Amino acid sequence: MQVHILCYTEINMATFYTDGSANPNPGPGGYAVICDGNPVALGREADSTNIRMEAKALIAAYGLAAAGDEILTDSEFWVNVVTKWAPGWKANGWTKKSGAIKNLELVQELYAAYLAKPEVKLTWTRGHVGTDGNELADEWANKARKGATL
Repeated sequence: MQVHILCYTEINMATFYTDGSANPNPGPGGYAVICDGNPVALGREADSTNIRMEAKALIAAYGLAAAGDEILTDSEFWVNVVTKWAPGWKANGWTKKSGAIKNLELVQELYAAYLAKPEVKLTWTRGHVGTDGNELADEWANKARKGATL
């Protein structure tokens, strides 16, 4: 992961937009974290999936976020993982009734980051509807997938 400068508003709170990309899916993947219109974290994997890259973006955002900040993602799946499903999976020894948990290492890492920073707000936002931060995160995730760095 590459990290760039952090950004904060006048009231010392930041809003981070995250996105992940793989094309084809599975295939080369990239992720981005955007703050104040700029990429602050980018990463890539040669062989990945959209789901993995979305998680990596969220993990990177949690690494940058501080109390009072907000992380916005268009991955309803990952919001559900950390807010609804992971508590039960953890209570059951990281298993679920239907079988193995895919990307378990990412589930555990993201859930730990989420629990470690309860004062950071995680919000789902609809993707591809013209929200500037979300559109930039998508654009930069695709650039990262193609090899862009900060």
